[in-house]
Amino acid sequence: MELPKEITAEKVHFSKDSKILNDIAQETSCDSELKTLTEDELLERIETVLNEKIINGEKTAFFQLGLFYIEQELYEKAYSCFEKSKDFDSQSMYQYGVMLYDGIGCEQNTVKGVECLLQVAQNPSNYTKHLMSALQYNIGRAYFQGFGVNRQSDIEAERWWLLAADDGNPKASVKAQSSLGMFYSREECLDLKKAFFWHSEACGNGSLESQGALGVMYEYGIGVKHNSDSAYICLKEASDRGNVYAMGNLVAHYYRRKLFTKASALALRVAQLKSQDIKLLATETECLPAFISKGISTACFYLARSFSSGLGIQQSEEEAKVYYSRSFQFDPDVCARLQNITTHGVI
Repeated sequence: MELPKEITAEKVHFSKDSKILNDIAQETSCDSELKTLTEDELLERIETVLNEKIINGEKTAFFQLGLFYIEQELYEKAYSCFEKSKDFDSQSMYQYGVMLYDGIGCEQNTVKGVECLLQVAQNPSNYTKHLMSALQYNIGRAYFQGFGVNRQSDIEAERWWLLAADDGNPKASVKAQSSLGMFYSREECLDLKKAFFWHSEACGNGSLESQGALGVMYEYGIGVKHNSDSAYICLKEASDRGNVYAMGNLVAHYYRRKLFTKASALALRVAQLKSQDIKLLATETECLPAFISKGISTACFYLARSFSSGLGIQQSEEEAKVYYSRSFQFDPDVCARLQNITTHGVI
């Protein structure tokens, strides 16, 4: 699992401010005069309460209103709130920087986005302590992608991600831990023992992406001794949690062990996914779109193989052609690799 450039930002859960928003929502919904209001009208009332706080000089209400707008997916309004309060609120500066970097609710400006993130990182305080891991991950992301910085730098990306990962601390950036697992799987900085270590840490801290990666590493003896039982456990649990990459590799696991009925049944389910499903699945599972595509491609290839051989499913050369084609469409490299090992009698 090499790390693609299309990695997403680390999100921060602002528990204190979210609690304030929940309290306002609760107070509003409990108000006897407002019990007849619709949900939209209640949301409008919450917005009004926060705006009144801003008018009354409560500076923290800018950030809370920005969070409220993000929850409602009103990104332009959220960006405006963070922009107005960034100079006196570090949390707003952080959110402002992230939105600028990705062009969320505003015109993308990666240089300015990174500048904002670095400004918060260089002025740490108790008020920004809860931001640091996500902040360090996102700065590392900028260096890895080469956007908003002087030049792309794997060295700087690694340095920032190691800070964000904090030796596997479960309260640190789990995304950084998982990213390091994929980072050390790249040819440019290959260290499979480190890759296995960081995927193990991330998996232990809840990373669905890394759980699937560990399954593959155990399956093929990558960075760790081959262990079929551990591979199955990781792939099955990750699949049950929605990791499509793990599903594709679980299909391969079943097929190689001649569990053809199980392989074809799971492959058929995964192969029904469409290109437009990938973005939503990536959001729901926090798995990278590139690996979701690889999982679908793998499942389609093995399903085509099953149709062609009639193993675990009724033989049909026409269906085999359909799913070979779908495998290529989702990931040509995966399809070519599987075709190559098929030619050499591995599958």
